[in-house]
Amino acid sequence: MVETTHLQKLYEQDLVAWCDDTAAKLKAGNFDEIDLDHLIEEIEGLAGRDRRELKSRIRVLLTHLLKRTYVKSPDNYRGWEITIREQRQQLRDLLEQSPTLRNEVTAIFPKCWNEALAAVKEDFPNAEFPCESPFSPSINTLLQERFW
Repeated sequence: MVETTHLQKLYEQDLVAWCDDTAAKLKAGNFDEIDLDHLIEEIEGLAGRDRRELKSRIRVLLTHLLKRTYVKSPDNYRGWEITIREQRQQLRDLLEQSPTLRNEVTAIFPKCWNEALAAVKEDFPNAEFPCESPFSPSINTLLQERFW
């Protein structure tokens, strides 16, 4: 019980030290000394973090695709295109690390689209944007096609 209390305190006080300690115990095969509840929590958190990142990057990508395609502001095109390239690269990296996330793009696309559309409508009230997405929810298309 002392070990469990120590591990719980370590987890609460210094996450990096807890991770190092847990990794060392896993490598040594000391599975009975593992703080299993927190280990499960952290693993589930990793998957959640990647899903949140996927949504965020698709939302930012769609926002900038909308701006670049529908907002007449040539002075801003370069900046928007840089953001589009950066988001696409970050998405490629994320999908390379976690290919399973490709299967989630179609499901999250409508919500990301609605949030991106709401943001650009608020930022550019005089611009006209389509109600339905002109962009394919296909991740390959989103990562490659030049829409403007």
